[in-house]
Amino acid sequence: MASPSNGGPHIDPMHHFELHPIMELHLFGIDFSITQAVVWIWIAAALLITVLTLVAKTLKHYPSGMQNFIEMIVEFLRNQLVNDVMGEKEGRTWFPFIATLFLFILTSSLLGLVPGSFTPTANINVTVALALVVFLAVQGVGVRKHGLVGYLKGFVPHGIPLWVLPLLLPIEFISQLAKPLSLAIRLFANMLVGHVVILVFLSMIILFKSFAVAVFPIAGVVVMSAFEIFVASIQAFIFAILTANYISDAIHQAH
Repeated sequence: MASPSNGGPHIDPMHHFELHPIMELHLFGIDFSITQAVVWIWIAAALLITVLTLVAKTLKHYPSGMQNFIEMIVEFLRNQLVNDVMGEKEGRTWFPFIATLFLFILTSSLLGLVPGSFTPTANINVTVALALVVFLAVQGVGVRKHGLVGYLKGFVPHGIPLWVLPLLLPIEFISQLAKPLSLAIRLFANMLVGHVVILVFLSMIILFKSFAVAVFPIAGVVVMSAFEIFVASIQAFIFAILTANYISDAIHQAH
């Protein structure tokens, strides 16, 4: 990689993931500045809402095109993911939440493949925020289902000696925090690595400035882009199915 000191172009693949404030905003000492991640989250949400609204307004008895594609995704998420993990009764309640997570994460990840875009899911702040939403939902449904005392009792197995509690409770607390942390890090790391590899290939094209050499980086970009579509789909599915598992565990808590 060349640097400005030797006359070559300065190429920094990580520039794609830097958070440059577009509009600085500070309230009560807290930074609420609007960054690229925020803007592309808005774009992902707007795109998703627009597509789903248009499909909903033009429903046909014999679907085709986009309606058929959306219905396939919805049926897959409902039957193979939510109902399979949570059961039909609980699945009916939580399907909108889990399906929204899946579609939003998938859309945000795929937007990163658009030239000049930003990948929200390749930013740890975004994935931590998504994981925090899941964490609050899990704790909320657990307390609502069993009551605060009953939910907390579920972390303590029956018949254990009292002297074990000071050791057990911190472990249970850490395990509850580890669940959303694993969701955030897994999604962040997978999306970051794939996009960095693509940007490295693109940087090689600029660096060598040779058509003969550029054929290989271009081929690498094409292959990695196709692979990134697969990875984005898998990561959205993993995030959604683990969310369904965590919520189901909180509802059907063993005592």
